[in-house]
Amino acid sequence: MSIGFTTKARRGMVTLTVVGLALGVVGCSSGGNDDEKPKASASATSGGKSDASAQQGTDSPLAELKGEDGLVLTIDSAARDMGGFVTVSGEIRNDGAEAARVPIKTRGDETEIMRHGGSLGGATLVDSAKKKRYYVLRDTDGRPLTTTDMPRIKPGAAIPVFMQFPAPPAGTGEVTFQLPTFAAAPIEISG
Repeated sequence: MSIGFTTKARRGMVTLTVVGLALGVVGCSSGGNDDEKPKASASATSGGKSDASAQQGTDSPLAELKGEDGLVLTIDSAARDMGGFVTVSGEIRNDGAEAARVPIKTRGDETEIMRHGGSLGGATLVDSAKKKRYYVLRDTDGRPLTTTDMPRIKPGAAIPVFMQFPAPPAGTGEVTFQLPTFAAAPIEISG
């Protein structure tokens, strides 16, 4: 085989790979799920409640927790998956009159999490019946499996957030969600 043939073959493979990746990104970013999620969040936050309370129903949030500077954490779901995890999803909105940041205290006080910057790594799920506390999971580098590097939130705006925990035993359906600087609230785990 000649060097020219090998070079052309490699260029062709690189071009094919780049085109394939570009099509994959376009296919993933234009899915219908992206459009549905903001609508669900908008309808969940239109209830007007901003106290720590648990609610039932598919259109209602599981809980709304007041925080500092007019911030409100709305928990829309706490879903158990087959891998042994619970993912808590929702949004933090700013009900205050001025732009606000999620307090740095929400990352918790564990050294390993603190070195990775702002996050929701201080969140916990508490199973009072079994007297257990579940902390946010971390990856192999010690980064918390939560939303990180959250921007300043303008008045009336919201940002989506998530936190992933080890799942309590299958018989545990209700736990108390806690996040530093926010009120605590009971939530139901689905799945």
